[in-house]
Amino acid sequence: MFKQGPVPAFVHGIVEYAAAILFIAAPFLFDFKEDAATALSLVVGVLILIIGASTHWRTGLIDSIPVVAHVMLDYVLALFLIASPFILGFSDDGTAAAFFIIIGIVHLVLTIATRFVVEERPPAASRKQP
Repeated sequence: MFKQGPVPAFVHGIVEYAAAILFIAAPFLFDFKEDAATALSLVVGVLILIIGASTHWRTGLIDSIPVVAHVMLDYVLALFLIASPFILGFSDDGTAAAFFIIIGIVHLVLTIATRFVVEERPPAASRKQP
C-alpha cells in the first residue's frame, strides 16, 4: 500500500505538532503583511494540530482518522500550501509566500519519506528456527 520511507511515522507525527505551532506563530514571528496569509497560517496550524491529534497512530490522541486518510490529507495540504500564495493573492508578500512554498515542499518531502506502515513480520534473522 505505502512505500517504506526512512522517516518513522512517530517522527512524522512529532514534526506535525511542531509545524502546527510554527504555523500559528509564523504571522507574528515573520510579520506577514497580508491578512490572507495571516488567516491561512492560523487556520492551517489549527488544522494540522487537529488532524495530527485525531489520527490513528502513536502520536494521535484520538483514534478517529485512519492513517490512509491522513496521508491523503498531507498530500493535498502540501500541494495547497505551495499554491496558496498564488491562489489567495498574497504572492506579493515575499516573506509569507516563501514561508508557505518552502513549508509546503518540506511537508511534501516528509510525507513521501515517511514509513507509515510497520512491518508485520520480524526480519528473518530474528525469527526463531524450529
